[in-house]
Amino acid sequence: MIGRNRVLTLIVSAVGVGLFLLFGWPLPFLLGPMAACLICALAAVPLQSMGLVGRFMRTFLGVAIGTSITPEIVGELHGFAFSLAMIPFLTLLLAFVGFRLFRIMGFDRQTSLYASLPGGLQEMLMLGEGAGGNVRAMSLIHATRVLALFALVPIVITLVWDVDLSNPPGRPASSLPPHEIALMIATGLIGWKLAALLRIPGPSLLGPALLAMTLSLTGFINSRPPTEIMVVAQFFIGLAVGVRYSGITLSELRRFVFAGILYSLITALLSAAFFLAVLSVLGLPPIDILLAFLPGGQAEMAIIAIVAGADVPFVIAHHFLRIMVVLLVAQIMSGWLKRL
Repeated sequence: MIGRNRVLTLIVSAVGVGLFLLFGWPLPFLLGPMAACLICALAAVPLQSMGLVGRFMRTFLGVAIGTSITPEIVGELHGFAFSLAMIPFLTLLLAFVGFRLFRIMGFDRQTSLYASLPGGLQEMLMLGEGAGGNVRAMSLIHATRVLALFALVPIVITLVWDVDLSNPPGRPASSLPPHEIALMIATGLIGWKLAALLRIPGPSLLGPALLAMTLSLTGFINSRPPTEIMVVAQFFIGLAVGVRYSGITLSELRRFVFAGILYSLITALLSAAFFLAVLSVLGLPPIDILLAFLPGGQAEMAIIAIVAGADVPFVIAHHFLRIMVVLLVAQIMSGWLKRL
């Protein structure tokens, strides 16, 4: 049976969607649940994540990413070389600056390191906890980074480039063959479980993406998941971001969230510098480069890329490389911390 707190979380999220629809605000099924859950979490309302159901819904985003990669796009990958080469430099710079910031703010070495690495939340918490870091501090700092950049993007792309975020993220289910929808669902579930077995980072997203890419390139899947499924996936992804603040105390708000806000500001400024540098060299749409270089969550940046009509493979390739660099640095630095 679904618990009372989860029922309350779903109701709060639905209210958020309704308010965003009522006022005509962008991305109602994504930002609505996020904003409503965030406000209620800060008000000490007992919310709870959706657990396996929430992670399963992320698999459809992975499938959407994978099916965006076609043979034509693969032939254009060589054009990504310069911008991809910039990702390790940005990642290392963010880690160095973040580490120094958190040390100045009084955090221990382990917490400072794993809070400063702009990687996936689950991977950083797992590695940080194993190294003896403060799990609650790392969780709130990373959640704040994802939330701040996630909320910033729709504002920037609508005000600066007048991007329409009301476009449907796929075709209606009625227009797709039932067997293809069934194959997408199976692809998401199988890809997730295989990636978990192989210890691939972000298995509920990257596993389905890799498997769906294979099926897309071989012609077994010829479209993204239907709009209805993508809307539900947005709902659960937005909910998950807001719920991370559940149970927060005033002390944590003052110290951990404030540290996360400062780090997010630094992250945005450094990412903007790299964005301008790459934009001056490559003749690519600015929105593609922006979404590729802002180190928010993979899922959050991917769903915005899909809705905004950006180059999804370009964006995801950069985020995947960032995660690989982060994991490599984490392994190297964990050994250094043990020797101290």
